[in-house]
Amino acid sequence: MERLADAATTEPGRLRVIGAVLAALLVAFGAVTAWQVADRSSAADAVIDRSQPLSTDAADIYRSLADADTAAAAGFLAGRDEPRTVRQRYEKDIGVASELLVKAAADTGGSDSAREQIARLNQQLPVYTGLVESARAAGRQGLPLGGAYLRYASDRMREDLLPAARALYEAETGRLRSDYADAKSWPWAALTTGVVALGALGWAQRRSFLRTNRVFNHGLLAGTAAGAVVLLWLTVGHALARADLTDSYENGARSLQVLSEARIASLQARGDESLTLVARGAVLTPAGDDAYEASYRAGMRKLIGDGTGSGEPAPDSLLGRARALADGAKGRDPVLAAIHDIAQWQQRHGEARAADVGGYYGQALAKVIGEKGSAKGSTGESFDQVESALRGALTHEEDDFRRAAEDGRGAFTGLAAGAAVLAVLGATGAVLGIGRRLSEYR
Repeated sequence: MERLADAATTEPGRLRVIGAVLAALLVAFGAVTAWQVADRSSAADAVIDRSQPLSTDAADIYRSLADADTAAAAGFLAGRDEPRTVRQRYEKDIGVASELLVKAAADTGGSDSAREQIARLNQQLPVYTGLVESARAAGRQGLPLGGAYLRYASDRMREDLLPAARALYEAETGRLRSDYADAKSWPWAALTTGVVALGALGWAQRRSFLRTNRVFNHGLLAGTAAGAVVLLWLTVGHALARADLTDSYENGARSLQVLSEARIASLQARGDESLTLVARGAVLTPAGDDAYEASYRAGMRKLIGDGTGSGEPAPDSLLGRARALADGAKGRDPVLAAIHDIAQWQQRHGEARAADVGGYYGQALAKVIGEKGSAKGSTGESFDQVESALRGALTHEEDDFRRAAEDGRGAFTGLAAGAAVLAVLGATGAVLGIGRRLSEYR
């Protein structure tokens, strides 16, 4: 130690220490940059390839279950004349939900909350389908018990299955937000190390100038240039990635979440509408109102606000938010179409409800499940139009999300490896520059 201390008191010894420190700082800068960039690039990969697809799958599980409940109610209302397409729709929804649950169980990783909800869904889904089959069999025989079975099945869907699906969706959406935060967080450790390394190089060059009166030391200048390139590349590359990822969230992922919720709300409203005719006033709220009609109205308020079919959604409603988030005509037009169709649905629902309350059940039934293209149109036709519009809006937003997220991920390309290589070259240049000064003492 004494020999090292003595060596450091001479100019050659001090130069060796300076060279070692400069090289260490540049290598550390490259290593920290490579580590932090790789970490953020991995998080961007997770956004695109894992968390967003899993969030979408969870929303599709919810949607499939809600649509299956809607189709089951519509099929029961049709009785012996149940259209084959309605039955096929119900079976397809159950099949899609089952397949996505298997996929979610394989991909959900270490999320205890997600695994718990998947287990709950797998346990309750066969119970629900069994009740629906019992309701269908009793309904075909004209037994009043069929309606009770269907109401109980719908209760299981609303009280067990859909809350579990919602919890799964929220767990996966939370993981998506976490991956976004990881991908967008600034690499402060790398930036700080880079500034310190450049500062040390600048100090070393000023020291060399004051002692030798030489303006440039080519080795130190090369090391400074390499460090500056890495720092600039890191700052600009991360800023571009952050901007693109923010765009993919604000104009893609957020819109997808709102549109998915709107689609689910419309499905539940359609199911409530059908169950209003199935229950025939047998299920009441504490205030004495028809429980399914009250739930339908609550769903419409969630979708479009407190309007009465004016076609203008409240700003805080799902479709109001979806319209505000939509960018460009291609994103906005499907939402506007859904808003128009919701208003038409509300009008037709009012007519159906008036006929049912007035004792004209057959007219009300035709207004709810009437064939497409009938003279005055049915609420089922309006619902199908809403579903089609929202599906188109979702497709557009998925494309926007993926395009912006891919651009964000692309901004990290080559940065980790490039930083490591440039840092090593810079360290080599710094050592050679100091070595040039040392050679003058021999």
